[in-house]
Parts: sequence; C-alpha cells; structure tokens
Amino acid sequence: MATSLSSGNGPTTAHPGARTIIGIIACIILAGIFLFAGIGKLAEMGQMPGQTEYLDKMIPDFLLTPQLAQFIGLVFIPYILPVTETILGLLLLAGFFIKIDSIISIMLSGIFMFNNIWMISHGIDKYPDCACFGIWETVMGPVSPAISLQIDILMVILALIIIFVQPGGILSSQFWVANIIKKKA
Repeated sequence: MATSLSSGNGPTTAHPGARTIIGIIACIILAGIFLFAGIGKLAEMGQMPGQTEYLDKMIPDFLLTPQLAQFIGLVFIPYILPVTETILGLLLLAGFFIKIDSIISIMLSGIFMFNNIWMISHGIDKYPDCACFGIWETVMGPVSPAISLQIDILMVILALIIIFVQPGGILSSQFWVANIIKKKA
C-alpha cells in the first residue's frame, strides 16, 4: 500500500505526489530566473540601470526625499537588488520556506512589472531594453521591456503555483529539507 506525501504529521514516502512535483518544478524555474537575473547583475555590481525615471511617478513627492532617491539609485538597485534576487533564487532552489519566498517573489515581480509597463508606455524607442539581466544582456542580446513583462507574469504564475499547489503550510519547506530537519531533531 502506497502512502502519499503529507503536509501534516501523517505518513510520508520517498515518492512525492503530483502536487509536490509541480511545486518542485515551479520552484526550480522561478529559482533559475532569479539566479540568472541576480548573477547577471552581480557581475556588473554597482552599475545603475537607466530606467529609474519612473521613481517619482511611483513614490509620492512627500516620500521621495533626496536621501531616499539617492539610497534607491546608489544602493538599493545596484547592490541590494542583485543580492536579494540571488539569495531568493538560492532559497527557492534549496527548498527553504518556499511559500514565503514565493510571496516575496510576487512583490518583487510586481515592482518589475510596474517598471516594464512604465517603459512600454513611454515608447520602445526611448527604452529598447530593460537591463533586467545585467551582463547576460551584453552576452546574449538585450531583452525588451515587453519580453521582460512576459517573464514577470510567468514569475507571478510560478509563485502562485508554489503557494497554492505545493502541499504544506506557509512556513513549509521542500520534503527533503523537512526530512533533514527531522533527522537532526
């Protein structure tokens, strides 16, 4: 008699169910996108993409102080964002707290989508590429804001699959992580 992989305290087996497999595939693809983008930007660490004119449209004037604008432009986008993308990709790939990682992925993808929609609305001639993948765009060719927007939508769909299809609670990890933790306890 085969037992199914349980998200609770029930029986587990080495043969994960379909929902778990779909969740693992979604994790691997989402992790790959984040790692590709993060590592590409890390290779150009400190460089600022040119598409930041939208900040004053997204953040109200009373909040966008010169200090905040300087932090976003000189610290967050060139340094913190690539590190965050890389860490998020590694966490998803390793299977640690995948639903929380997916929630963070949706928020980050929402910001990316806003950026790409803003660039598309202001014309392809003004913004022919998104600079979303760092050095990889130099090697493989530029990615347009429209293609990047499609990738962002895919990222949201993958994160939603992880949240709603992958068995387990909000603090769950992949079954191999849970098994390692159980063995150590």
